[in-house]
Amino acid sequence: MSNHFIPPASPIIGQPERDAVDRVLQSGMIAQGPEVAKFEEEFAALMSPGAVAVAVNSGTSALHLGLLAAGIGPGDEVIVPSFTFAATANSVALTGATPVFADIDLDTFNLSPAAVEAAITDKTKAVMPVHLYGLPANMPALREICDKRGLMLFEDSAQAHLAEIDGNKVGTFGTFAAFSLYPTKNMTAGEGGMVTTGDEKVARNVRLLRNQGMEVRYQNELVGFNNRMTDVHAAIGRAQLEQVSGWTEQRQANASRLSAELQGVVVPHVPEGYVHVYHQYTIRFDGASPEERDRMAEALKTEYGVGTGVYYPVPNHRLPSLEHFAPDLHLPVTEKAAAECLSLPVHPVLTDQDLDRIITAVNAVAKAGA
Repeated sequence: MSNHFIPPASPIIGQPERDAVDRVLQSGMIAQGPEVAKFEEEFAALMSPGAVAVAVNSGTSALHLGLLAAGIGPGDEVIVPSFTFAATANSVALTGATPVFADIDLDTFNLSPAAVEAAITDKTKAVMPVHLYGLPANMPALREICDKRGLMLFEDSAQAHLAEIDGNKVGTFGTFAAFSLYPTKNMTAGEGGMVTTGDEKVARNVRLLRNQGMEVRYQNELVGFNNRMTDVHAAIGRAQLEQVSGWTEQRQANASRLSAELQGVVVPHVPEGYVHVYHQYTIRFDGASPEERDRMAEALKTEYGVGTGVYYPVPNHRLPSLEHFAPDLHLPVTEKAAAECLSLPVHPVLTDQDLDRIITAVNAVAKAGA
């Protein structure tokens, strides 16, 4: 085994980011200012053409403020997946609305349109899919359901920078989309989030909500938050934005090789016309129990020096913080995915030798079983 450990994620921070931070520090303008405004403009142009972008301090804030800005609140229901990070459902709950969990399609790990349709009630106001692991959810089918039932459609795009369906980027399908800029995402601002929307009213509401309810100082129009992004974080984000297309192409090339050479596991499925950006490269050990999957992950680490991630071992509807929204709910596909999934390194700094070792290790562990 090579003497270096292959981590499951590897944030890239280089000289462009350091130079950008120095530029801001030397300017003396540290809080939300011109760097944020430029970052918003550049982000919208690349990620969601035709939309506007509003920067906030985290991906969770982007979800929370987007929901509030779109009018979601007490008495409303928003249909979400359970197989994702808790921030998706948390953001709904924080508005006073109720997250309603629906099952996923096993081949994509994303919200099942059929399950969404079955979960709609007279209280449903919106559907908010997650483009999980960097693969877009089935937005055409979800759009059709929402249009037919008079519902809003939102996008949790936290993991899906530059993902597409038939040439249309995620972030352009719903009333708003929320992107994360956390360090392990496909691009980072150190920390931060972005709301993109084609609705100027929603955009203005997010601007108000992020800044104590005011656009003009001391003219507070509503009760808001302090969810602003700093110019330091925006400067990092701008530097990353110039590099993310190349990093995405490398992720896709790494994923292509993994999919071609891995054996004994279920590799990611990409529907025709979809562009997967591989925030995570997630395989399944079909039929494995959580304990068997975890033993195989441990073998990859200890025997081969290959790091992995389990996202998400406890579905949201089983979490102590959220289970009261879904008493006795059974989501069989979600629970199967939570038991069988394992994410492998796919990040842009992997070498050919790293990929060789990952492929050799997974094939050997899958053949040996748990």
